[in-house]
Amino acid sequence: MAMRESAHSRFRLLVRTPIGPGATRLNHWADENWKWLTFLLWLGIATYYLALRANNIHWFALGDTDDNMRYLQVRDWLAGQGWFDLRQYRLDPPTGANIHWSRLVDLPIAALMLFFRLFTDAGTADRLACAIAPLLPLLLLMLSLTFITRRLCREGSPAWIIAALLPLAAPLGLSMYVPLRIDHHGWQLAFTVAMLAGIVDRQYLRGGVVAGLASALSIAIGMEMIVYLAGAGALIALRWVFKEGAARRMLPYALSLGGGTCALYAGFASYANRVPMCDALSPVWVATLGMAAGGMVLLALLPLKSWPQRLAAGVAVGAMVGIFAFWNWPICFTSAYQISPELERLWLDNIREAKPITVHPLAKALGMIALPIGGTISALIACFAVRRDTDRLWAWATVALMTLFALALTFWQIRATPAAQLLAIPAVAWAIHKALQEMVFGQSAARRGAGLAIAAALAMLYWSSTLYPMAQRWIAPPAPANAAAAEKTQARADRKKRIERANARCRTLPALAALNQLPPATIFTLVDLGPRLIATTHHSAIAGPYHRNGDAILTIHHAFDGSPETFRAIARHHEATYFLLCPNFPEGTIYRARSPQGFYAQMERGKVPAWLHPVTVKSASELPYTLYKIEYGADTGAAAATAAPRKTP
Repeated sequence: MAMRESAHSRFRLLVRTPIGPGATRLNHWADENWKWLTFLLWLGIATYYLALRANNIHWFALGDTDDNMRYLQVRDWLAGQGWFDLRQYRLDPPTGANIHWSRLVDLPIAALMLFFRLFTDAGTADRLACAIAPLLPLLLLMLSLTFITRRLCREGSPAWIIAALLPLAAPLGLSMYVPLRIDHHGWQLAFTVAMLAGIVDRQYLRGGVVAGLASALSIAIGMEMIVYLAGAGALIALRWVFKEGAARRMLPYALSLGGGTCALYAGFASYANRVPMCDALSPVWVATLGMAAGGMVLLALLPLKSWPQRLAAGVAVGAMVGIFAFWNWPICFTSAYQISPELERLWLDNIREAKPITVHPLAKALGMIALPIGGTISALIACFAVRRDTDRLWAWATVALMTLFALALTFWQIRATPAAQLLAIPAVAWAIHKALQEMVFGQSAARRGAGLAIAAALAMLYWSSTLYPMAQRWIAPPAPANAAAAEKTQARADRKKRIERANARCRTLPALAALNQLPPATIFTLVDLGPRLIATTHHSAIAGPYHRNGDAILTIHHAFDGSPETFRAIARHHEATYFLLCPNFPEGTIYRARSPQGFYAQMERGKVPAWLHPVTVKSASELPYTLYKIEYGADTGAAAATAAPRKTP
């Protein structure tokens, strides 16, 4: 024991004497140039992922339905569609599908497309633009994370370097920034973390402006992060209540939030969002946030000297804003999507990301929330450690509350997990650095505790990073109890492989591009295949997974759940020329399980009606789907009127 202590003492002496001054100077230089060093780290990560995803970029593998729709939205805009017209006219033609998004995220994608088209063909330019665009908000995210970590730690602490690299251990968060992930969620997450950076900023004016503008920009993109933004506003108001002089942050925050929201509504709200809507920046949120911002401005200017006075005034203003919003738009408090119970039952309830994390097996769920759990525990420990430093305690308490709130939201919907992972990074980075520091410079007991903390951190990062799913392939599953169980397990594994294969192959660019040999037509296919179909071909589809187009989604569900004649009547109502069947596609498993005797289940069993005729298209390889020409009879016209649901305005 004495020998180990002696060796450790010599190591500490070695670090503190000849290397110490140089290390101190290097650390000081790094701390002064943290922005440039974060930029270099981002550049390295971006280069790595561009190389890693080179094959996906070449084949333009926009995997998510929203990525395909975003790309098509930008391409149609560049081709001449109006700035405020966001309808997708090749979904549910001829009226088109109402897309509730904002053009704010379209701007960097369009700029990159136009830039690369100066040097190469349009197809290559679009690939490069969609590969690079998702990496831009990653830089904002990394800068925000390093800023927060520097604010939380003592001056000169290098923990921010760990924070800059920790997104690599947050796979669900990082997945929003990989090449071709051009959907809006990456920007929203980055603005949410930037908002947190503004809240904890020591400079009140700068912090208030950053928090307000980041909130306004996130709201202009979409309402997915509204609960985090509301929590941030509440934290700023609470700080004003209990700290004299905190109005210096609340006033610029309110002005930036209110003014930014109004300006972004005027510049980016689509024609469809000019009427009160709960799911996008519309008069509902312009009025509500404008009233809230105006109330905060009034509170900041009132000469309220004591915290009870400020608390009473704040509660009164908050109550008035809540009553105003509920009185005018009560539906936004009960159903933000404003969809019918039938659509919720048949479609929304089957979307996995809209379910709580408890739907996953325990091992997988722990892997998803290991980082948020570690961040919450670390933040609470830090609050205790800095309890005598009121300024840092406030910053740590803010981070702890946001991390805990994000973790709690994962038990409501899985889609909250990326935000929970990313918001946990500053606290986890602090904890890792603190443990490493204690292992090197601490006393014997402290070193043992730090060793346990490092082991726990490594286990947490192992479970939450991409190492866990990789390791699952190496770990043999438990042996089945008997032959029947073994057969059942093997059948499940085979079925899962077939579904994964169909999901991948039916979306590929070569497979769908073969359809361009046919003249433009409306193709009746699955809801989740619609956006990819219209993004890669010149054809139209009936629906995509967008809640404002509930009637079109329901027609597909009714058609696939119903009889063959019901399908033909609905297809005729939508003037569909072809039907595209992708066997074992994930969405199809829902129709097979729900309606074993329905049209879709019959088609997958090979029971094809006489009025469906296979169509052959040339392809270099075997196509993963079957295309049918729909033949209509004179008797389907009257049936169409009853089979298709009435269109809602």
